[in-house]
Amino acid sequence: MSTPVGIDLGTGERALGTIAFRGPDAAKFLQGQVSADIEKLASGTSTWAGLHNPQGRALAILWLARLSPEEVIAVLPRELVADLAAHLRKYVFRAKVVIEVTDHRVIGAVAGADPHGCFAFRWGDRQLLLADPARELALSPDRAAWELADVREGLPQVYAATREEFVAQMLNLDLLGAIGFDKGCYTGQEVIARAHYRGRVKRRMQRWFNSGAPLLPGAAARSTDGRPLSVVRVAPDGNGGEEVLAVGTFGPAEPAVESGVPLVEPRPLPYALPE
Repeated sequence: MSTPVGIDLGTGERALGTIAFRGPDAAKFLQGQVSADIEKLASGTSTWAGLHNPQGRALAILWLARLSPEEVIAVLPRELVADLAAHLRKYVFRAKVVIEVTDHRVIGAVAGADPHGCFAFRWGDRQLLLADPARELALSPDRAAWELADVREGLPQVYAATREEFVAQMLNLDLLGAIGFDKGCYTGQEVIARAHYRGRVKRRMQRWFNSGAPLLPGAAARSTDGRPLSVVRVAPDGNGGEEVLAVGTFGPAEPAVESGVPLVEPRPLPYALPE
C-alpha cells in the first residue's frame, strides 16, 4: 500500500474548493478586488487575502497561489466557491481575465514534503499542494489534525454562517500579511484603512478552549470572565474538548454569564495582538 502524499482537504464538512483566475489581467483584476497586494506576488508564491463588502466586512478569506504570471488559484471553503465566482464575474468588465470554478485537488502536507509533481505552497508552518484532478494520488481522509493545527496557528476562515460578519482586522488579517496598506483601491479599503490608521480595532480574534456544548462558526459564546464572543472556527482537540477561534474584546469584562451560553477559556495565539 502506497504512503499517502498528504491529507485530502477537498472533502468533508469543511471542504476546500478552488477558483482559477486566468489571463493577462488576472493579477491586475484581483488587485482591485482583494486586500492583499497581488501584483507583487511572484510566480510560485502565495498569500492570504480578504474579499470584502463596501463596509469592510469579509465576504471570504482567500488563499491565493500564483501558478504563473497569468494564472492565480484561489483556495476557499467549497460552500462559498460558486457564489463568490459569480460575484467576481460581475466586475470583470473589459479586463482580460477568465474566472472559472476548478476541481484542483487541495492537499495538506507537512512542510518540505515531496510535492509529487503538484504545485507546492507554504500554509502556516505546513504546506498546501494543488494537484490536477486527473492525478492518481494516495491521500488520507483524516483531516482532524489539520483543522486543529489551523486553529492553533490562529488562521481564520469565513463560512456561509459568518459571511459579512467581521471587519478584516477582527479576523487578524492585518497580522497575517493579508492586507496591503500601501496598495491601490479595493472594495472595503476605506473602512479597513481607517481602522488601521486610527487604531479603532477594539475586537480581535483570539484563541479559546471549550469543554462545554459543541460550538459552530457563527455561534455566540462567552468567556469565563464574561466577554461575549462570536465564533469564527472550531476544531475538536481529540480529548473531548474544542479549540476555538472567536472574536471578542481584549480586556476583561464584568461577569455577565447567560444561561445556556457555553463558556470558553483563553488560550495563547502564536502571534501577538496589538495593544
